[in-house]
Order: sequence, then structure tokens, then C-alpha cells
Amino acid sequence: HDEKEISGYKDALSLIHDEYRTMDLTVDFLLQMHRMITGAVSVEEAGKFKKNNNLIMEYTPDGKRRVRFRPVEAAETPDAIEQLILAYMDARQDSDIPILLVIPCLVLDFLCIHPFSDGNGRVSRLLTIFLLYKHGYDIGRYISIEQQINRYREAYYEALEKSSLNWHSNENDYTPFMINFMQILYRCYKELDDRFIDGALHKAKKSERVRAVVLNSLVPISKQEIAEKVPDISVRTVELVLGQLQKKGEIKKIGSFRDARYMRI
Repeated sequence: HDEKEISGYKDALSLIHDEYRTMDLTVDFLLQMHRMITGAVSVEEAGKFKKNNNLIMEYTPDGKRRVRFRPVEAAETPDAIEQLILAYMDARQDSDIPILLVIPCLVLDFLCIHPFSDGNGRVSRLLTIFLLYKHGYDIGRYISIEQQINRYREAYYEALEKSSLNWHSNENDYTPFMINFMQILYRCYKELDDRFIDGALHKAKKSERVRAVVLNSLVPISKQEIAEKVPDISVRTVELVLGQLQKKGEIKKIGSFRDARYMRI
């Protein structure tokens, strides 16, 4: 089953990669994504909204079950999804609302509706990637957003729980989930940035390689972190280049001694 589900997810991802320009967020799109990822293992439920109410459960350390969230009831799901799509269409036409804030709010609402009996998490990942593509952020073509979420899954689910609190009464706070979404996006772009740097560095002189690492770092970087990116260059050389860059006014030093970090000016 796992292999079939993984294969279905890859097929859905490929479809988004290839066809996102001609696709839009609709009920049919969501049902199609669900059908593709679950059709091989759950023929009766694939591509269909849930018929029965579901609960989002978790297990406590002592083995007891706990209801973390009660999603929208099955009978209300089609209408809830329609309202979700209409809200998105309304928001994307408002130039005052940054789309990178709209996407996590929409994904959170989708997860709170929990429209399918199974596969909601995977559909939400595909939905995230699709919406990013639609609005010019094709990072999912190069870096696995799914992998980033799984790598920091505790933080992801903690943010999800915080933002879903009081969701049914429209008194929830989307901020934790929005922040987590931006952190995931940042990590994706940083990983891509590191790959480009690593590829280009091998062809450059030692001083140029050290300079590129510092200037292309999105956050202040330590001497140890620089050395890890260019392991064939001595610490002494790294120190000399850092000193030269400071004198030229290209970078500045934050902190001192072992806690010192460097960033571009």
C-alpha cells in the first residue's frame, strides 16, 4: 500500500509541475488530487468527500487517545469547501493581501475542514505546492516541501494545533501556522541557495569561495559554518579573507571570539 500511495503522490506532483498554468483551485481539482493519491488503495473513497464524521486524534505518552480537533461534519463538508474556494478567489483579487499570507490561511482552513476520510495531509501538501506555483513561487520544483515539513514535523503540528484552536467560532489565530509556513519556505530557499553556492564554489579561487559563502548567506554565519562549507580551505585562510572583507566594508562582524558571526552589509 505504501508504495502505491507514494507512486500516486508522485503522479499528482508531476501533474501539478506540468499543468499548473491551466489548472485552478476548484472542487474537481481537490477531488482529482485525492483520487490520484488514494485510488490504488481505497477505490470506494478515492476522490470523494467523507461520508462519515471524522476526528483528528493523537496519542499521549501514556498511550491514551486524545481528540486534538473535531473537523467540519460530513454533511457540511461540500459547502465548507465551496466557501473555502470562494474566499481564496476573493483574497487573490485583493492586491493589499500578500498571497504568501493567503496560502497558509487557506491550507489551515482545508485541514480544519478535513474533507476526506484519509489523505488530508497529503492533499494539503499538494495544495500548498500548487498555490505556490500559481503565484510564481516554483520552489517545489527543486526542493521537497514535504520533506521540510517532515523534518520539522513537531513544530508544524504544534503550529497547526495552536491556529486551529477556536476555529469553529472564527476566533482562531492564524499567526502560528503562517509563521511556520514562512519558516518552511525560508528553509526551502536556503537549501536551494546552498546548492547553487556549493556548485559554483568548486570552480572558484579559495578567497572567492569564502567570500561567496559569506555574501550569499541569508543569515549571519560563523567561522565554523563557513569552514564546513569549504572543508578543503584552512581556517587561517578563512580568517584572512574575513579580515579583508571587513576592511573593504563588504561584511560586518557581529559578536566576538567564539560567538562571532559575519554578514554582508
